Amino acid sequence: MPESIINVSYIVAAILFILGIKMLGSASTAVKGNRISSLGMLLAVIVTLSKSGLDYTWIVAGLVLGGMIGLVAAKRVQMTGMPELVALFNGFGGLASLLVGWSEYEKVRTEGWGVYMEKVGDAMPGQWFLALVIVLAVIIGGITFTGSIVAYLKLSGKIGGTATIFPLQKLINLLVMLGAVVAGCYFITIVDNQTAQFWLWCVIFLSLLIGVLGVIPIGGGDMPVVIALLNSFSGLGAAAAGFVITNTVLVVAGCLVGASGLILSMIMCKAMNRSLGNVLFGGFGALTSSGGKQVEGEMKALSVKDAYYVLEAAQSVVFVPGYGMAVAQAQHVVKELSEILERNGAEVRHAVHPVAGRMPGHMNVLLAEADVPYEQLCEMEEVNAIIPTVDVAIVIGANDVVNPAAIEDEESPIYGMPIINVHQARSVFVLKRGQGAGYSGIINTLFFRENCRMIYGDAKATVGSMVAQFEE
Repeated sequence: MPESIINVSYIVAAILFILGIKMLGSASTAVKGNRISSLGMLLAVIVTLSKSGLDYTWIVAGLVLGGMIGLVAAKRVQMTGMPELVALFNGFGGLASLLVGWSEYEKVRTEGWGVYMEKVGDAMPGQWFLALVIVLAVIIGGITFTGSIVAYLKLSGKIGGTATIFPLQKLINLLVMLGAVVAGCYFITIVDNQTAQFWLWCVIFLSLLIGVLGVIPIGGGDMPVVIALLNSFSGLGAAAAGFVITNTVLVVAGCLVGASGLILSMIMCKAMNRSLGNVLFGGFGALTSSGGKQVEGEMKALSVKDAYYVLEAAQSVVFVPGYGMAVAQAQHVVKELSEILERNGAEVRHAVHPVAGRMPGHMNVLLAEADVPYEQLCEMEEVNAIIPTVDVAIVIGANDVVNPAAIEDEESPIYGMPIINVHQARSVFVLKRGQGAGYSGIINTLFFRENCRMIYGDAKATVGSMVAQFEE
């Protein structure tokens, strides 16, 4: 295929990427945006594979194997497992960038710099630039890979979700990062020397170590931010790999993912009223169970039948979903209950906090899967404006995002974090499996309020019982 057609095709693919990402910003157009972006990637892959001189044996084998793994993962994964699956996807994207940078150096080392430059032509500015982008691809890819693996292990419960803190941790992390930078600088300056391979191995090892050391001190409550940031890193790694192999569309796609992931990370931080530095280096979650004032009073339980009597008379109801709804897979029965309440004359809303769940947009995906009308979805600021007029707020598995300690207790680890003010509603029903604290380990003072009642048990079964009460 002529080079001019390839370049035009890459421009078209980039435009499709941008349009798709823009449409992902709205729940009503997100599915269409995802398809448009996928179409752009399909076009980029087809055009890239049309280049001459490629060995299709390994390419086809990789496509078949990767497609099979992706198909099985997509079919088998539950919504509760989606955050850790996203973490794995980010990680393997980073690993791909690392391997691309490493393999390109091996080509330079075996073929010699002169032969390699003759093949690349004017696409590569010079030796220093190639060495620089190789180092960037390796460092970013290595950090993304091991960092994502640690995030996966925390989210899946295979290791503890709390922050892991040890003496001199920040100093050790800083020294490891400086070591990676120094090794990278040595590699750049002597890329055509025999010792360059040793320094590249040092960069690889230190980058993998940084990923582990960087994520273990981050608590489970901050995982939405970590996933968004690792997604950004995977994009930046892909962009660096694009420079390594002089592929324009990979550079563009990587930059788009990197920028959007970073923006999303900042949105998550703003939703928690914390800086990105505090999330990464603050050690939040290490000792949260002991933070805050002593809670007085007791949790008051409520039966499903008594809850039904209250809901039957309610004129306005707000559902506040959390990770517990994903665990119980209760989104469909929640949709069913909301429809019954609407037919009964109540105004129904679904309030979604930006960091509810364990990955960005987790609750939005769940509600969209259940076909909850987009007009019923409310953001935090919107629902807080009307929450004092709400008759019943139903909290399903959420904890920190509705904890009044965030605005009332200056000693609380989450003090200052914007929350959905469900405690201001006339009545609050909290659907919970037991009396334990949430994923971050912080006791929720909402549960001890006079207007709050606890309905214990599986959320799906509980809401199903409410539906049955209305249908009797």
